[in-house]
Parts: sequence; structure tokens; C-alpha cells
Amino acid sequence: MRILLLSAYEASSHKAWANTLMSGLGQHDWDYLALPARHFAWRIRGNAMSFAFDSSFKETLEKPFDLVIATSMTDCAGLKAFCPDLQNIPWLLYFHENQFSYPKNSQQQGIIEMQMVTLYSALSADLCVFNSQFNRRSFFQGARALLKKLPDYVSPDWLDKTEEASEVLAVPLSNDILKMGNKCIESDGNHEGKLKLVWSARWEYDKGPERLLAILEEMEARQIEYDIAILGEQFRSIPKEFEQIKQRFSHRISQFGFAESRQDYLDILASSDMVLSTALHEFQGLSVLEAVALGCIPVLPNRQVYPELFGDAFLYESHLDNVDEEARSVVDLIEKHQKMTPSCVDVSSFQEQSLLEKYNDFLGELTKSTIG
Repeated sequence: MRILLLSAYEASSHKAWANTLMSGLGQHDWDYLALPARHFAWRIRGNAMSFAFDSSFKETLEKPFDLVIATSMTDCAGLKAFCPDLQNIPWLLYFHENQFSYPKNSQQQGIIEMQMVTLYSALSADLCVFNSQFNRRSFFQGARALLKKLPDYVSPDWLDKTEEASEVLAVPLSNDILKMGNKCIESDGNHEGKLKLVWSARWEYDKGPERLLAILEEMEARQIEYDIAILGEQFRSIPKEFEQIKQRFSHRISQFGFAESRQDYLDILASSDMVLSTALHEFQGLSVLEAVALGCIPVLPNRQVYPELFGDAFLYESHLDNVDEEARSVVDLIEKHQKMTPSCVDVSSFQEQSLLEKYNDFLGELTKSTIG
């Protein structure tokens, strides 16, 4: 099968997912086009023009394909209009996230226009696939709510067939994690020496940096011995809380910023005791799953996708309107886990081999149903 894979905003996790598909499903003939992860608002609104009219993409887009796979930031409707050869083949739209679940204090400009682009793409695709049930549910709830606000000639029922046909299939954990194995071992129930924490989200407001700052302040107040690795992808604009954390907690920080290599990143995860999330915007939590696969105990908010992935024992109480109260809830859970015997948390359902087989099944079914 000849497949065109489009990534309209190539964040590192999106690139890793694309590489996993192409290497893991090597029986297919792949072409991959991507746009850099910068200028977020423009990238979503303008990617169809960038793909269609930039000469560097022309030769690839004119090839004959059996299937197109595009990330949900891709303007599928616009690209189909600009590239007629892509109109009569099936399209699979993959949602790493959606534009309907940003935190209420979002600083994103033109969010409704971004939502409309994604809505047009979903309606023009043959199959929408989401990385979690939470992602699927929040997209269709948000899209219907938007349609109800529009003045006329619109119906939320337009989404019924798209939703009924949609599927959920997670981003797989890569094989390099599986090769490292799981470091969980039985112990006497106490962490000797300093507690090793890791926080590994994007350095953006929707990952809750102000909550991380409050947690570190609470841990200092309780005189807990710990160190923390603060990893994650950084962009041009970095929330001010990261500089405050660096200045005030330098004696606690074992790593600050992106690891130098993938192996260094995995080694940090494997050497940590607990993985911490403060996310206000999370659809799968791949970095958390990677850490858990390498033996970290998850300490996560009971919001977004996390209740779908882990039991209550690993979730702290969410207080969206009270950062300090949430920080106390986090540290309570950390102290609770410190007193317990560490045990492995099973994330084997996210292994690459089993999930890639499901991806391949979807691709085959989609092409057969469209041709038929």
C-alpha cells in the first residue's frame, strides 16, 4: 500500500509516532511530509497552502497514493481542494489532541478559527482515530457545543456519522523502552536516600508550571529530601515559572531542560522513583507512560486522560481554582507512596507490537471499505 503521511505541526511526540508507524509497518510504501512545530496559530490555519504551494512538496504530492494519514492539525479540506489528486482516496485523521479542551485561561489566539479548521478536517476525513477515549469524547462534545453557537444553517447532527465511525488507538510505546526492561523490584517499602522525581512535559502554560512550583514549595515546607529532573520540550516562549523554579530550587534539580539524547532521557526515567504530572491539558500522557514503563510510580491529577489510564491509588485530587490546595494533595500522595512497597504498574497494552497490528488492521479496513 502506498501511504502519504502528513504532520502539519511536527512536535517531537508527533515525529516519534510517525517514525514508529513507518518503521513498524515497513511492508507499506511511505512518503512523509511535515511542517516545523512553530507559529502554532499560523501552522494550523495555513498548512494546506504551505503543503500545496511550496515547491519542495510538489513532487511528493503528485505521486499516486492508496491512503492519506494526517494529524488532526492538518487542514484536510483545504489540502483536498488544492490537490485534486488527493480527493478520491481514503483519509485517516489522527488526533494526538484536539482544539476544544484548552484550559479556561488559555492564551491561544484565534482558538475558534483553529477549532473550525479541525472540525472541517474531521468532517472531510473517512476515519477519525483518537489516542484516548478522553480525546474522542472531548472533541465531539466540544465540536457539538460550537455548532450550537453558530447562527444558522448548522446542526450538531452533522457529526453523528463521523463519531459513530471513529476509533480509539493509542500512540505506542517505542521498542527502545521495551528493550530496557522494567526496573521495578521488591523492596522493604522505604525509599532509601533522596526521593527521585521526574517531570517531563512540554514547557508551556497548559502543563501547569505554576502547579509544579507550588508542589516544590510544599515539599520544602515539609522538609522532604528529594531531587527532581525537569525534562520536556521547550519553545520560543517559556512560562516565567521555570526561571523561578531554577533560581529557587537549584539545589534540588538534577536535570533542567531537554536531555541531550534519547538514551539520556530514558536513563533519567529509569533512575527515577516517581513521575509527576501537573497537566491541565493532556490527551494520552505519553511521557508519563514511558516513565511508568521504566518503573516509575505515577503521581497524577484526577483529570484529563489520567483516570482512564490509572487507578485512584495514583491520582491526586484536582483543585483547578486552588493551586496551593492541589499542591498539598500531591505531596500527601507522594508521602503515601514513600511508605508503600513499590510495585510495577502494567502498561503492556501500550506496547508497540500489539498496537501496530491494530493500526495495520485499520488501514486495511479503511481502504477496502472506501474502494467497496
